[in-house]
Amino acid sequence: MNPVITPIAGLVGLGIAFLILATILKRPGGDGKVKEIADKIHKGAMVFMRREFVLISLFAIIIGGLLFFFQKGEYGKQQSLAFFLGCLASSFSGFVGMFTATKSNVRTTIAARDSGQADALSVAFFGGSVMGLTVASMGLIGLGGLYFFYKDNHAVAEIMEGFAMGASLVALFYRVGGGIFTKAADVGADLVGKVEAGIPEDDPRNPGVIADNVGDNVGDVAGMGSDIFESYCGAQIATIAIAGAIAANAAEALGASREQLMQLPLALTTMGLLCSILGILLVKIMSAKDPASALRIGTIGAAIIFIAGSFGLCKFLGVSNHIAAAVLCGAVGGIIIGLVTEYYTGGKPVRDIAKSGETGVATVMISGLSVGLKSVAIPLLTLAATIFVSYEFAGLYGVGLAAVGMLGTVGITMAIDAYGPVADNAGGIAEMSAMGPETRKITDGLDAVGNTTAAIGKGFAIGAAGLAALALITAFIQKAHIANFDFKDEAVLRTFFVGLFIGGVIPFLNGAITMDAVGKAAFEMINEIRRQFREIPGLLEGTGEPDSEKCVDIATRAATKRMIMPAVLAVGTPIAVGFGFNAISDSSSIGAIALTGTLCGSLLGCILMALFMSNAGGAWDNAKKYVEEGHHGGKNSETHKGCVVGDTVGDPFKDTSGPSMNILINVMAIVSLVIAPLL
Repeated sequence: MNPVITPIAGLVGLGIAFLILATILKRPGGDGKVKEIADKIHKGAMVFMRREFVLISLFAIIIGGLLFFFQKGEYGKQQSLAFFLGCLASSFSGFVGMFTATKSNVRTTIAARDSGQADALSVAFFGGSVMGLTVASMGLIGLGGLYFFYKDNHAVAEIMEGFAMGASLVALFYRVGGGIFTKAADVGADLVGKVEAGIPEDDPRNPGVIADNVGDNVGDVAGMGSDIFESYCGAQIATIAIAGAIAANAAEALGASREQLMQLPLALTTMGLLCSILGILLVKIMSAKDPASALRIGTIGAAIIFIAGSFGLCKFLGVSNHIAAAVLCGAVGGIIIGLVTEYYTGGKPVRDIAKSGETGVATVMISGLSVGLKSVAIPLLTLAATIFVSYEFAGLYGVGLAAVGMLGTVGITMAIDAYGPVADNAGGIAEMSAMGPETRKITDGLDAVGNTTAAIGKGFAIGAAGLAALALITAFIQKAHIANFDFKDEAVLRTFFVGLFIGGVIPFLNGAITMDAVGKAAFEMINEIRRQFREIPGLLEGTGEPDSEKCVDIATRAATKRMIMPAVLAVGTPIAVGFGFNAISDSSSIGAIALTGTLCGSLLGCILMALFMSNAGGAWDNAKKYVEEGHHGGKNSETHKGCVVGDTVGDPFKDTSGPSMNILINVMAIVSLVIAPLL
């Protein structure tokens, strides 16, 4: 396949995304109170994006400058250029996604009021599709463009690593900062509004509601988009790097040249973009049916087309079907993880948590923790099986291809995830503008599906991040040229295990920092909402006007200030371990061995913590919603209050600390890969 096809396909995908955006913007955006509420949400989102972009720019200039001046080899300058391109591509994807989501939400509300469920589903899903297609397309434009221009350079993989590092930096800020923002607003709005004041969710009297709605977009659109974009790029680059180091006889066994193996990940993701577009069309065709069925058919349909296309592509290129089988492993693994996540965050475990609320808050907490712990087993065993089987088919290259296979249809996977906050916001706008029970019933139905798709998206993101990080760690080990990795050598064994324990600590430190950040930000938010209820005349009676901009500002400042430590931890750990161990030893490879152990320990810890936190949080959230539907006493019952507290603890679990683990391990892996020549 001609390498120029990949960036061209990316440009076509981007064009389709903007055509969808233009179609959405032509729809009525409401007027009066509806438009005023929607404008506040949009303005708050754009304020957050501007502040994040300024902070990202400062870090990017520093890191890009270090790459430019200190990276060894003739590719240092090209790598720093690729780094800036990665920052721009990920930032652009996040901005487009946020802009579209905050324009689609009100149009979904209007469609629900005027046209019914099918039309509202189409608007919300197409709003998410813009984000999905933009993420996939910008990845193809960036990586495909770099490969096309530098394909004759033996250091093409090293140059492309700069792009992945830029994407990781943006993901760190959007995902972690976005998680702190959204949960500070959500926890504050829920605890003071629902529990203390006894007013409904999304009540316009609550000063924190606008910040809460902004946070939904910040966390699950810009944050999740950058998270997936990072894994999407990292998996392809790691596989290209592994292919570049593969022995000639190993390539021959797969019926391909080394150059073909290096290009194959890009060819697969190019085909994956087409499959995603077909999946999006499937959802549109099925939108008259049940929303959950339409979204599931689109996702699984795109994956099946992608798997079939992988075997067809291998046949067309004349390479071994073992390559397509490795891709199949990743795609099937992603589906299994998604379905397991759906069960634990939307099935019987959720109803069990809700029932436990009849005996108080303590049993809600115990049940939720139990569900989160149990939910780790099958996804982790699935990842283990995926790694084992894909290695059997194509060695370490097969493991990289499994990660590419899991992320191949990222366009529709991200579309379905971004659909969630659009539907959630649509319900909030309907509630705040008092549109009536019929409209709210439709938006609540779409929102309920969105909660499940968001949980599935998080499970998928964790699995994809784990496989992508493993591929990056494998590429690091090859690139570091460790002279002696023999566990029979006591010094090597000791160093590896010391690194392993250091790595195991990092996810817990990251979890503590991010949970503490949400707690402190929520404390500030709660005091502000209480102050407004106390001091603004007639606010609770509905005659006063809440100062929602103040709450947005508190959440934004908290996000930008309290995410510095997680960023330093992710970027600084590989540097400290690698160079620190080299400084205290005469062996030239001891730092690389210690860092390998650190990465392995962090990888396992991050996957375990991410699955546990995300699934426990999702289960608590949906247990609260199950009670609100009228079960076990319904709203404002003692059971409901207990489940609200569970959801309040679960919110930073599933939307801040859990997702930040994906970013942590991928940032550590890509930083390690970039500094490998210096070790």
